[in-house]
Amino acid sequence: MPDVTLLTLQAMKQKGEKIAMLTAYDATFARAACQAGVEVLLVGDSLGMVLQGHDSTLPVTAADMAYHTAAVKRGNLGALIVSDLSFMSYATLEQTFATCGMLMQAGAHMVKLEGAGWLAEPIRLLAERGVPVCAHLGLTPQLVNVFGGFRVQGRGEAQARQLRADAMALEQAGAAMLLLECVPSELAAEIAQSVKIPVIGIGAGAATDGQVLVLHDMLGLSLSGRVPKFVRNFMDGQGSIQGALGAFVSAVRDGSFPAAEHGFSA
Repeated sequence: MPDVTLLTLQAMKQKGEKIAMLTAYDATFARAACQAGVEVLLVGDSLGMVLQGHDSTLPVTAADMAYHTAAVKRGNLGALIVSDLSFMSYATLEQTFATCGMLMQAGAHMVKLEGAGWLAEPIRLLAERGVPVCAHLGLTPQLVNVFGGFRVQGRGEAQARQLRADAMALEQAGAAMLLLECVPSELAAEIAQSVKIPVIGIGAGAATDGQVLVLHDMLGLSLSGRVPKFVRNFMDGQGSIQGALGAFVSAVRDGSFPAAEHGFSA
């Protein structure tokens, strides 16, 4: 399979082919995910919770992200690698440029930033400098203390209007991809149809251009014992991890995941 690029993902959106995205934090699982057919590997700051044992993503550092990005690169077989900018590693433009430089040099093909309309200017400047950006909207875990917990975003007409406006503004600023987390399914579908760039969902219904899950969640592993509504355990009925990864990719491709029960209403 040729290397996955932004053009690959854009073509998949235009053809209506679903994009499979999974988190990966090391070389072994990066390799396994690639062998299962995953197009995008997300080196997520979720590693703070699933690898480091924290109760949020906030303790993760830029150095942590660079370390795990480099490990994923060594196991990669042609997937597009997206790396998160960790909490407060992009509070200023100077910080943003430095962190992005670190992650891209470690092996990322794209960076992901959490936020809203205020990201437009950093995204524009990064795109001009050769750094593709995935903008993360909806439930942005780095703002968990502002939101008062992990809550669905975009409910109610005012929130929905703002989310639509943010999505359009960030695309116009130069975002190469959007990730919508815990957004009502109908709203996510509207946004995916309204923008030309690929839209990846997690807890955002089946109408987005692709789906992402945290690796440990889809393998049925949880330190807390809590399983988000949008998660399906793909180890069920499988005899191996490789089988579970393949089942995830197949379910995303044929549209059987996510099902209605994995989504949220307005």
